[in-house]
Amino acid sequence: MEGYDLGITDYVVKTAGPKLVVAKVSAIINSLGNERKKIIAELQEATNSLRTKVVPDTFPVFDGFSISHMHIPFKGIPGGDFLDYYPLDQNNLVIILGDVMGKKWGAWYFAYAYAGYIRSALRSVLQESKEYSPSQILQQVNLTVYGDTKISEVFATISILIINNKTMELKYSGAGDIPIIYKNSAGDIIRVKSKGLLLGFAKDGDYEDSVLQLKEGEQIYLTTDGLIDSRAKTLESFGEHRLYEIIKNILPDQNPLEVIQKQFDDFTKSEYDDDISLILVKANR
Repeated sequence: MEGYDLGITDYVVKTAGPKLVVAKVSAIINSLGNERKKIIAELQEATNSLRTKVVPDTFPVFDGFSISHMHIPFKGIPGGDFLDYYPLDQNNLVIILGDVMGKKWGAWYFAYAYAGYIRSALRSVLQESKEYSPSQILQQVNLTVYGDTKISEVFATISILIINNKTMELKYSGAGDIPIIYKNSAGDIIRVKSKGLLLGFAKDGDYEDSVLQLKEGEQIYLTTDGLIDSRAKTLESFGEHRLYEIIKNILPDQNPLEVIQKQFDDFTKSEYDDDISLILVKANR
């Protein structure tokens, strides 16, 4: 009785045979597995009832660019990664990739909150500014998060791009995110790093815009740390260097996301440590 008061799940006496020990441990494992399935089912039901998503089912159609993404939730559980696309007008599209720190369902709930903050910030920035700026959107979100006591201690990384299909200009700003990857027309891999702080970390996030002038065939990759930090059986991380090498060697007739996922699955044996998210933006003219 004292053991149960301390929170034990079950016990065996010293004289119990190995079959009983195995049977009891197996029962506990099965019980945990059933509980996990129940929680995942409840989360999926909640998703359906909310009728909203933090990862779109389809890719946006935007003249002058082809945009695609891959997303694999951690062990099938809705996680903390969120991504979305917002058309500002016929010439400008916002691309967002974020990652709420933490795993499992806790991060999933906060991902919805952050997605809501970003939508509000977009409306606010568009009303107050004549020029579209990722850093202004980030600062507006940051101020909202920083002032919200319920969420201010839950940090998130985020990358925001605004692409213009008239000028073929790309503006980028980030908050504690993985540097975006720019593959230029010469096939060089360029790491574009932001210096902005995590959302909610300080009142002033120190966000700035980086501007790229894209040419036909050039590519931009955005990813979260789930892909970079995932490990092989040897405990070696996949790492940014390996991702850069894969992207550099992708041939023109290959699907980049398929190539990356294939090599990533081979490296990790399809056992992920976190949500895996990757967005590809390619200039078509």
